[in-house]
Amino acid sequence: MNQKTLAVYPGSFDPITNGHVYIAERAAAIFDELTVSILYNEHKNATFSVDERIDMAREALKHLPNVKVDSFQGLLVDYMRQVKSRVIIRGLRAMSDFEYEFQIALMNRQLAPEVETFFIVTDPKYSYVSSSGVREVFHFGGTVQGLVPDCVFKKLSEKFNIKN
Repeated sequence: MNQKTLAVYPGSFDPITNGHVYIAERAAAIFDELTVSILYNEHKNATFSVDERIDMAREALKHLPNVKVDSFQGLLVDYMRQVKSRVIIRGLRAMSDFEYEFQIALMNRQLAPEVETFFIVTDPKYSYVSSSGVREVFHFGGTVQGLVPDCVFKKLSEKFNIKN
């Protein structure tokens, strides 16, 4: 009996960017199933609610039939056990991302030795794109087209009441 491999791509996705979509596309091509799971963190002052982030991610990833969108709170390793996944996907933009992600991967490994972290390097054209950078640029009237999916651009326009 072949068992399907479920990978989880966790993050805040506030909002999802084209860089995130790129990583999801790459992971979806490798693993049987991919869950993009949005972290609810009550200590972070998110721009978009978890429900809004789920809606945007579902719209941005609807072209990937083996991808679903979910949310979680608490420890990622607890969520991994809950959904019966042993694979965490993390995207890397730069060496500074690697240092941070490496520490998190080691902590997750300590907490759940059965879980593996896979790093996927982004396309260089997205190496500078972050959710926080997108929000800031958009808020001050800069263009973010090409950095976020169209559905996210629309939500940003509504959220900030800006006609960009």
